[in-house]
Amino acid sequence: MLLAAGRGERMRPLTDACPKPLLRVGGRMLIEWHLLALARAGIVDVVVNHAHLGAQVEQALGDGARWKLRIRYSAEGEALETAGGIAHDYSRAVAVASRMRADDLLAWCLLVPNPPHHPSGDFALRDGRLLADGEPKLTFSGIGVYRAALFDKLDPSRKAPLAPLLRAAAAEGRAGAARHDGRWIDVGTPQRLAALDAQLQSRDP
Repeated sequence: MLLAAGRGERMRPLTDACPKPLLRVGGRMLIEWHLLALARAGIVDVVVNHAHLGAQVEQALGDGARWKLRIRYSAEGEALETAGGIAHDYSRAVAVASRMRADDLLAWCLLVPNPPHHPSGDFALRDGRLLADGEPKLTFSGIGVYRAALFDKLDPSRKAPLAPLLRAAAAEGRAGAARHDGRWIDVGTPQRLAALDAQLQSRDP
C-alpha cells in the first residue's frame, strides 16, 4: 500500500494544485519511483490511498498496467493520516511477511541513519526488534510491512497516525526492524525536492 492521501503542507505552494505524489523528480512522478521498485520486487497488487486532489492521482496512475501492476484505490473524504488510511527495501517484503507470522510480529519497519533535518531519530534497533526507547535512535523510512491485526482497534472513519501503533507494538515486543544504509532521501520540502531533481537530472543516462 502506498500512502498518497496527505495534503503535503511542507511542499506548499507546489501542492496547492498538484498532489505531492505526482510532483516530478528526475523526470518521473515521486510515486512512480515507488511503483517501479515494487514491480522490480515482483509485487503486483498495489493499493494507493488518496484524498487531496485524489482524482488527479487516479487519472495519472490509471490501473497500473504500464508498470505491470494492478492498482486499486482507497479514496478518503479527508486525509486519515498514515494508520487511518491503512485501516480504511520492497524486495524483502514477502520474506519479511513470512517471518513476521512465524515470530508473531505485528509490524516490521525499515530504519535509516538520521538525516540532517531529523537528527533525533524515531526508534532504536536491537537484535532485529524495533524499540521505542533506547539509543542510538534511527529514522523510520516510511517503508514497513504490517499485519492487518495492527489496525484492528482503529475506527476507519477517524484520523489515526501510525507512530503510536508502532510504539505500542514495539512495547509488546511485536515489532521487527532492519537498518538500511543505502541511499534514502526525504523529499518533504520544495528545496529537498529540487536538490534531488538536480542530482537525478545530472546523472549519466
